[in-house]
Amino acid sequence: MRSVSTVLGILALLTVYAVYLAVFDIPRLASPQGCRMSWMSPSYLLQSAFNTSWTPLANRYTLWLYREVGWEPSQPIGVPALFIPGSAGSSHQVRSIASSAARQYFSSPFVISGEFNGRGIKPVDFYAVDFNEDFSAFHGPTLDSQIAYTAAAIGYILSRYPPNTQIIVMGHSMGGIVGTALLPSPNISALITMSTPHTLPPVRFDSRIEEIYARNSRILLEDETPILSLCGGATDTLVSSESCVIPESDQLPGGGLYRRTVFTSALQGAWTGVGHREMVWCHQVRWRVARAALELGAAVPARDAVAARGRVLDRWLRDGLLVLDEESIELHHGTYETLPQGMDLMLKNPHGKRTYLLPVVPGEELSTFVLYVSGGAISGVAPHHSLDLQVSVQLCVPSTGTEGTGPSVPTTCTHLRPTVLKLLPNPLPGRPFPVPDEGSDESEGVVLFEGEIPPDVQGWVGVSINAGEQEGGGWVVGGFDRREIVKRDATSLLDLIFGTVYISLPTTVEGLRTQVHVPHLSLNVLLVYRLLPHFADSSSCAEAILPPLLMHVSHPSEVHYYPLQHDKHVWLHSHTTAPYVPSLAFNSRHQGLNLTIYSYGYDCADPVGLTLTLDWWGTLGRVGTRYPTTLLSFCVGIVSVVLFQVWHPAAQPQSVPESLEVFVRRTMPQLMGAAALLALLPLSHKWYLGLSGELGLLASFLAVFLVGLASGLVCLSWWVLRLLITPEGSKLRRSTVFSMVLLLLFIFLFVPWQVAFLGCWIIQLLNCAAHPQDGCTLGRTPIAVDTPVEAIPLRIQHEDGGPKEPAEDGVAELLSVIGASRASMSSARKSTYPYALHQNTHILLFLTWLLPLTAPVLAVWVRTLLTAGYTIPFNGDHNVIKVLPILWLVDYVGRGHVLDTRNWGRISPRWGFLTVGLVSFLVGGRWVYLVYDVANVQVTLLLFWDVIASRYLT
Repeated sequence: MRSVSTVLGILALLTVYAVYLAVFDIPRLASPQGCRMSWMSPSYLLQSAFNTSWTPLANRYTLWLYREVGWEPSQPIGVPALFIPGSAGSSHQVRSIASSAARQYFSSPFVISGEFNGRGIKPVDFYAVDFNEDFSAFHGPTLDSQIAYTAAAIGYILSRYPPNTQIIVMGHSMGGIVGTALLPSPNISALITMSTPHTLPPVRFDSRIEEIYARNSRILLEDETPILSLCGGATDTLVSSESCVIPESDQLPGGGLYRRTVFTSALQGAWTGVGHREMVWCHQVRWRVARAALELGAAVPARDAVAARGRVLDRWLRDGLLVLDEESIELHHGTYETLPQGMDLMLKNPHGKRTYLLPVVPGEELSTFVLYVSGGAISGVAPHHSLDLQVSVQLCVPSTGTEGTGPSVPTTCTHLRPTVLKLLPNPLPGRPFPVPDEGSDESEGVVLFEGEIPPDVQGWVGVSINAGEQEGGGWVVGGFDRREIVKRDATSLLDLIFGTVYISLPTTVEGLRTQVHVPHLSLNVLLVYRLLPHFADSSSCAEAILPPLLMHVSHPSEVHYYPLQHDKHVWLHSHTTAPYVPSLAFNSRHQGLNLTIYSYGYDCADPVGLTLTLDWWGTLGRVGTRYPTTLLSFCVGIVSVVLFQVWHPAAQPQSVPESLEVFVRRTMPQLMGAAALLALLPLSHKWYLGLSGELGLLASFLAVFLVGLASGLVCLSWWVLRLLITPEGSKLRRSTVFSMVLLLLFIFLFVPWQVAFLGCWIIQLLNCAAHPQDGCTLGRTPIAVDTPVEAIPLRIQHEDGGPKEPAEDGVAELLSVIGASRASMSSARKSTYPYALHQNTHILLFLTWLLPLTAPVLAVWVRTLLTAGYTIPFNGDHNVIKVLPILWLVDYVGRGHVLDTRNWGRISPRWGFLTVGLVSFLVGGRWVYLVYDVANVQVTLLLFWDVIASRYLT
């Protein structure tokens, strides 16, 4: 009878293990990390003057000033910056960024670098708050305390500087939430957040965190302080990077605000996914953040301060276009060279100063000019350590009266505005990209320029080269893109679920790039696609100028680069749409899958085709990082459905294994069918699975998978509880009124109510462990439910009512009656014990799945006691109403009372369990704290019905 639930529990255990492996495979497959370790010589100066006269929280938290030993003086001398660590973070995490800032500003100890000398730029004094590694992501009041302390810390820091000084704020993880909550503030010049979940709390068990997020969302839309968010991508398995994305400037009402999101995979010079903890020490990221902080400290006019700071952030934390204004030039004889029509420009080791003219083919539709520059700069975009090679691109038209004769007379050239201007990586063939534990160097990269030529233009595209007189390396390649975009309108996600898709690429037409667009392919965060390039031959492209490089653009903020090699798979992923996060709004041209292959080399053939398929293992890993909270709420919903069924008035008493078996055999298939149909509906992104019907059939598969997995975990949890229910020889004895009042007073004054809930769960476990050989007696006096007991006559009477002396046969009759009555009482006790046991073990199962909803705050409380001391008050969580119904229920059934479910009518409190189930399934994934609140109300209804309604109203 129990085989199906047992098999389901075993499958759930194996599935959880498989998901665990898949989750940790995602960074390796989809977004490998290439970060160089950073080194420093740190010292931390405690700001003891920032004491309780500034804030009472100074007894709990501390403020530190970082100094690079041997490089800068111990006293503050520059522009203040404040680092805010995240949940369980440390103030020492500031050391990597602060050390880089000091060693960039000083070329040697106490000697200012030539890059800053004479520019009016001061060094940065990095302060850091220390929150004793509190778990702020779990607890709203803790987050509020950190916000209040940080606001006071900023006031103290600025008191040490001249008036009107502003501070730069940096926040890692939840520290970015604290930093955002400090706004609006005239004291903050800019905010840089790193791996911060701006739009979705990573832990959603506390409604007070939702209140903080609601305030921050208004700040992001309205405050004028420049805000830039750095996201680590799929490598970050602690914070979902789709929640790191903030609304871009052009998406905000009215515009004029600076908002940027930059994925580290798109960050120029980094081109790597970055883990959550690694974000603060990854060299490719930290030196750019430090440089941006140094440049932000420069004095700018007040009227242009916000725009100037935005330009600084765009320059040093750039993922794309940043164009410098360039003047028009005029060509003269001997300063230019005209290439034949259709010929590409190719220069190795350029030197000197010269302009090359590439004729625009007349009569062509809108065409694109593509230019690559290795080691040099185009319009100011270059590797950090670039060569002495400056390149500019102009659109040249002949002077009056020379149309069609070639530029034999001076020709006017104006700057050609680029549509794409960025730094591309140039991985070495045969080496992994990014290189593990090393990544990219500051001198690496190829500048890409793309500019559109209007169809009615006649003339030339001019490429002006300005290099040193001696050959210094580098190369320049340019030409017109002649390949049409490969577009697959018929391909959809359904094709990849049941098979693979082959995309043929053009090879007959020469070109510098190949574009592929699959407009109807979803870019949901749950999906991982596996791409395999096909080449006509297996040449290594070792000598190619630019080996094939695949660029995957999800949206303007997220770009991924992959070197294409023979028989080497590429895993594509995105953060464009995701569960419980609003969809990003961007141009329709970015809808679907957008791929571009950049390459150039005569001895290296371009790929002839791409095979695309859905990677199920990677998709499983992405599901595992997005749905833990949803899975937990589903488990509560399934237990609620089980209680709704087992407490039917007409149902026979069932043990937990029996009720779970009935659920798995009969109800679970029906629940899976309903879940699959519900997943197809275009619900809000805040409801159910948070997919808004986007994934179609795959969403139905996911819903069925989650229901099955949750059912298996519930079965598995009962095995664990059964092992914990060990024989106990004694029963718990209490004084109801006194103990209840004392406990509630203790909760109100000292401990959070979550501690009391844990105590209730333990008491219920001990109650169920008492006398396991007879079941759970759960009290001193058994209750006979529906078992008649015959009264025992004390004296045999005459027919006339008078007394009669007992005769021998009368005594025998009396003893017979007494024996029958005792047997009846014994039968009643035995019939009551199993019923009480089954009811109480079901209650224990219900409380077990409510326990994880309270566990995060328990962890915060224990952590606060251990780090801040036992005398520090723990604010919040003293609402006795949150736990009073649970206390009452455990005490009630622990005294031998049984909820008389078999006498409930058609209208009964068991229907409340359906409400708990609906809330768990529909909104539990986004607002999981509501599940506990509804369950608390349901327990109150149960007790009211059994204690009051059934006893006094009937």
